[in-house]
Amino acid sequence: MLVFVLRRLIQAVIVMVAVAFIAFLLFQYVGDPVVFLLGQDAKPEQIQQLRIDLGLDQPFVVQFWHFIVNAAQGEFGLSLRQGAKVSRLIGERLPATLELSVMAALLALAVGLPMGVYAALKRGSVGSQTVMALSLLGVSLPTFLIGILLILVFSVWLGWLPSFGRGEVVKLGWWSSGLFTRDGWSHLVLPTVTLAIFQLTLIMRLVRSEMLEVLRTDYIKFARARGLSDRAIHFGHALRNTMVPVITITGLQLGSLIAFAIITEKVFQWPGMGLLFIEAVTFADIPIMSAYLCLIALIFVTINLVVDLLYFAVDPRLRVSTTGGH
Repeated sequence: MLVFVLRRLIQAVIVMVAVAFIAFLLFQYVGDPVVFLLGQDAKPEQIQQLRIDLGLDQPFVVQFWHFIVNAAQGEFGLSLRQGAKVSRLIGERLPATLELSVMAALLALAVGLPMGVYAALKRGSVGSQTVMALSLLGVSLPTFLIGILLILVFSVWLGWLPSFGRGEVVKLGWWSSGLFTRDGWSHLVLPTVTLAIFQLTLIMRLVRSEMLEVLRTDYIKFARARGLSDRAIHFGHALRNTMVPVITITGLQLGSLIAFAIITEKVFQWPGMGLLFIEAVTFADIPIMSAYLCLIALIFVTINLVVDLLYFAVDPRLRVSTTGGH
């Protein structure tokens, strides 16, 4: 297992270096940061001095090395629009995005998993067909439309829930959370549901498909022949073997939720990294764009490593293969 972990870590480092190189190219080919900082009316000597101060007069390889060293320390320079350190801006927005994404992932898993099991075990029933029809609707509707419809119904027509913002938050050191206030929860409901619907339907359909496949296998027939109860067969054998692809999809989708929460944050004006990234793209704020790209890549790499390690706890065949058995 140690060799497996080391191999994955080496792969993760290679991926992060590749992503850092792409992020570094933004500084080279997407606008000139010196012009952004000084403006079009800056004098040539001012421009040259700032290039020296920023290290832009050095060779490409040296600049890239400095970029990697600074990125490894979480430093991406100053925001071209706000004039503040990018690390501070990301740190202020990160709690909101993680809170929204994790809650959406938990909701999708808590609802999608039992619905998928129900749709598989009650295949052909009215309830199962209704669930599958609703899942098609959830997969088909775009996220921004779901958010707008929820705002229209629950904020405009019914007036039950707020339509934008994060609400009242509690500071825990540098971390902020709305999970400790009623107002924070009320602001969290609509964006969480909006972000979770697609993932929920994806997990539900995956669980149903895998569950039906496992129920057709020989060892399930042998388990029935041994006289095991339906509960033991369905949840002790079938569901356990269904969890391997579910863990994969859930882990990768958590990274997707964090990376692609941009639309949801924009619709609900949720003050997270996605909204910060949209503002950075609008104003060509390259340091923020580069930092966002590197952070999302780090999140995906970390989640992939965790998912691979979880395989060992769920699928004994992997443990056998890594110890030399085939």
